[in-house]
Amino acid sequence: MKARKAKKKKMIWAGQAGLLLVILGICELLVRTETVSSLYLPAPSQVFRELLKLFGDGEIWKHLYVTLAEFAVGYGLAAFGGLAVGMVLVLIPWAEQFFRPYLSALMAIPKVTIVPLLALWLGIGITHKISIVFLFCFFTITVNTMTGIKQTADNHLKVAKVFEATRYQTIMKVILPSAAPTIFAGLRLSAATGLVGALFGEMLASKDGLGNILVKATSLYNTAQAFAIVALVTVVSVLIIALIDWLERSVFLKWKSS
Repeated sequence: MKARKAKKKKMIWAGQAGLLLVILGICELLVRTETVSSLYLPAPSQVFRELLKLFGDGEIWKHLYVTLAEFAVGYGLAAFGGLAVGMVLVLIPWAEQFFRPYLSALMAIPKVTIVPLLALWLGIGITHKISIVFLFCFFTITVNTMTGIKQTADNHLKVAKVFEATRYQTIMKVILPSAAPTIFAGLRLSAATGLVGALFGEMLASKDGLGNILVKATSLYNTAQAFAIVALVTVVSVLIIALIDWLERSVFLKWKSS
């Protein structure tokens, strides 16, 4: 059974790699035959050479570190705050009913309209980018946390009450394990949007970060470098989501087995 699953997984990976190679090959062919101008769509080989160039001179590491630092702090604060606020609003009977209109109103405000005001209030330093990442992530995590907690089965809560579990034990042993899949779904979704938020802030006003390089590349019509930055951000985003998937499997499965 395990051998069959492993073989199936390898076949899926091979299929994914094959599809990616086909897409890249088509793009390469379109550019080399001048069907599509490289000004609009660079050949994958050009993008790869630009990536090697960026990492070769070593300058990219500083910008990558700045972007990841902004994302890590903003996302960490949003995850902690979203989990805490979501739990409080659901577990305290009157809290959700009282604060829901305010939460809905804040969620409805377009984030792009707040970003210039944040620059006015906080300047254009790292605090500005962290606050943008926080705004892009916080509400998704909060709403998913609330939704996950509400999905806890009543029978599970009744069993915890029969065994005279304390409030803390009920939350840690029953509510959070039941809500974990929905919470982690919110964490995955907000991770991708949070990284985009960091880039968005850097593109508007920043001297460092991947967003700053992206603005310079597009202003100079260096399409290959712009695509190289996009590819790098995509890879980083996939790795972050893979890390969250690993945390979900290790933490949630541990809860589930216990």
